[in-house]
Amino acid sequence: MAEITAALVKELRERTGLGMMDCKKALSESNGDIDQAIEDLRKASGMKAAKKAGRTAAEGLVLVKVASDNSSAVMLEVNSETDFAAREENFSVFAGKVLDAAFERQEADVTKLMDDELEQARLALVQKIGENITVRRAAVVAEEGLTVGSYVHSNDKIAVLVALRGGDEALAKDVAMHVAAVNPMVVKAEDVPADVLSKESEIYTAQAAESGKPADIIEKMVSGRLKKFIAEITLTEQPFVKDPDVKIGKLVQDANAEIISFIRFEVGEGIERAAVDFASEVAEQLKDSDDKDKKNK
Repeated sequence: MAEITAALVKELRERTGLGMMDCKKALSESNGDIDQAIEDLRKASGMKAAKKAGRTAAEGLVLVKVASDNSSAVMLEVNSETDFAAREENFSVFAGKVLDAAFERQEADVTKLMDDELEQARLALVQKIGENITVRRAAVVAEEGLTVGSYVHSNDKIAVLVALRGGDEALAKDVAMHVAAVNPMVVKAEDVPADVLSKESEIYTAQAAESGKPADIIEKMVSGRLKKFIAEITLTEQPFVKDPDVKIGKLVQDANAEIISFIRFEVGEGIERAAVDFASEVAEQLKDSDDKDKKNK
C-alpha cells in the first residue's frame, strides 16, 4: 500500500475541487495513483461538484453569531456563483449549519472547520442547485473582558465584528455599523503599516515635485497629505456616520471605552471575477444543443 501523503491529498483536492476525505479515500482505493483516483472520482456523483469547482464563486452571504453575553462572536462568508443561488433556502440552511459549527468549536480555520459531515453537505448542495459553493473564510473574536458587537448590512453582503474594552453592545453595534459603511483600514493611526505610508509618501512626493516648489515646501506638502490620508483610513479619526460632528474616537472615549479590534467581511472582496462574454456563452450553448439534436437523429 502506497503512502497517502498530505501533499498527494492536497494535489488531488486542487485538481478536482473535492473534499479532503473524498480525496483521501479515492487515493487509498487507487493505491496512491492520482490519475486513477481522478478517473474513479469522475465515475462517482461527487465529481459533479468537482466540475463546478473551477467556476468563480464570488456571490453569497456573510453571517454572524454573537454569544448571549456578547463575550464572543463568529463571522462567516459562504460563496455561490450567483446571487440567486445565495437566496435559495437550502443555501441559507447550509450556511447556518456551518456558522453554528464554527461558533460551537470557536474555529476560524476553514480547513479544520469543514469536517466530513459539513463537506458532504456542501457537495450535496452543489448537486442540488448546480453551482459551485465554497466556505471562504471565518473569523472568531473571543477574549475575556471584551464586549463584542456586530452589524450585518440588510442585504447580507457586508458584516462587521467590533471588540471593545468597556462600553456596551449598543456602542459596539454603532461602531460596527460605521465600519460597514466607511471601511477604515486600521483602528489607530499607529496601526497603519509602514509599507503603506512609504508608498503613499512616494506618490505624494512625485506629485508635489511637479509643482516646482523648493524642497522644504515639498516636504511640508507631503507631510500634510500623509496626515490627511492617515485620518481618512483610521477608524478613531473618522467622523461618525450617524453624527458627523463627532469622531469615532471621541464617541468611544465619552463612553469610557476603547476599540480593541474590528473585522469586516464583504462578499466577494478580493476575488477576481472572470469577465463573461454572454454572446459567446449563448452561442456555445446553442452549438451544444444542435450537436445533441444531430446525435439523436
